[in-house]
Amino acid sequence: MFDSDLACGRSTVTPVDSGSLTDVSSQSDLVATIDDLAPSLISLRRKIHAHPELAWEEKHTTELVAAELDAAGVSFQRLPTTGLIADLGPADGSMRRVALRADLDALPVDDTTTDPWRSGIEGVAHACGHDVHTTALLGATLALARLDAAGELPGRVRMVFQPAEEMMPGGATEVINHGGLHGVSSIFTVHCDPTLDVGQVGLREGAITGAADMVSIRLSGRGGHTSRPHLTEDLTYALGVLMTQLPAALSRRLDPRSGATLVWGRVHAGEAPNVIPITGEVAGTLRMLDIGAWHQAEKIVHTLVDQLTAPYGVTADISYVRGVPPVVNDAIATETMRRAVESTLGPEGASTTAQSLGGEDFAWYLESVPGALARLGTRTPGGATYELHQGSLRVDERAISVGAKVLATAALMALG
Repeated sequence: MFDSDLACGRSTVTPVDSGSLTDVSSQSDLVATIDDLAPSLISLRRKIHAHPELAWEEKHTTELVAAELDAAGVSFQRLPTTGLIADLGPADGSMRRVALRADLDALPVDDTTTDPWRSGIEGVAHACGHDVHTTALLGATLALARLDAAGELPGRVRMVFQPAEEMMPGGATEVINHGGLHGVSSIFTVHCDPTLDVGQVGLREGAITGAADMVSIRLSGRGGHTSRPHLTEDLTYALGVLMTQLPAALSRRLDPRSGATLVWGRVHAGEAPNVIPITGEVAGTLRMLDIGAWHQAEKIVHTLVDQLTAPYGVTADISYVRGVPPVVNDAIATETMRRAVESTLGPEGASTTAQSLGGEDFAWYLESVPGALARLGTRTPGGATYELHQGSLRVDERAISVGAKVLATAALMALG
């Protein structure tokens, strides 16, 4: 099914200018249309990858997508900051409408690959595959637009090119507040998974991601010389106690079945080895599998921080940012995705995936309408397994067409 020469970094396809994306074949078959678009979609993905933008700053990426939609005659509306929403299908408001979503933003990490299309922006990279998501949704949009022009689209499809997925609580909230789910009966998306081979799509009914919150705690107290800790409030020691004991205490205050995990990513206190500082900070993420525990967590964290720091006399200022609940896939929507995968990739294309503790703001959409997130395989068979959120991430670019086919087919099946 796949030509190994198209793997990321070894593509023998001669990319064409992205303007040719509008030159869609007259065939009405979605799969064939997307296959025709594949070289141009790869070219566009490389442009986006080379110019990554952080959350709420995706202006260049938005303009690239807008130019392709405009050239194809697809109407769209810009969101208040960045990103846009496009609609296809008959204008009859009584017809069923489904939505497809992709995210646009990159991460604040360095691109450490040697690909010719590596990031040209220092300290910013598409290390989570959002460039793949964006071009996959664009491919699905252009293929569905071909059906729409032929009068063969049996309902309405909304494409959401969303900003700021990597921020908490996420750009999905802006889309919802802007009316992005108005009239939508179900919504679908894919997310890159470098542990799955290209041509494989991971599916799971129920919770597929975890809840994720951001916790930052700043301690302040009387500092002094390390030879006289009894005359200080020894903030550094208190910070160490907090770092080690807060995760442990949470495991006894939250249901262990929730899988609550507090992991610190940033720690800072002092500058000199013989000076007890007056301030220090620790920051990290609290993740869990269960939405019930998620609703309890913030209050428990505040209580435990007060109890753990009280013996040392320090003052604790807590910033607790509620991020996202778990993505809970609807049973019917998940089955629709399964049928879409099997009809485009064959029965062997669908696999069962486990729930992860990674957060995804797609969860906010599913608080309002049923839908499903699927994991899109991006690993070259027999090749290296990369990690998300690392600057070394590389994807097999054939995943773009796979994602486009699955999304477009799921939309048609949901309308049927």
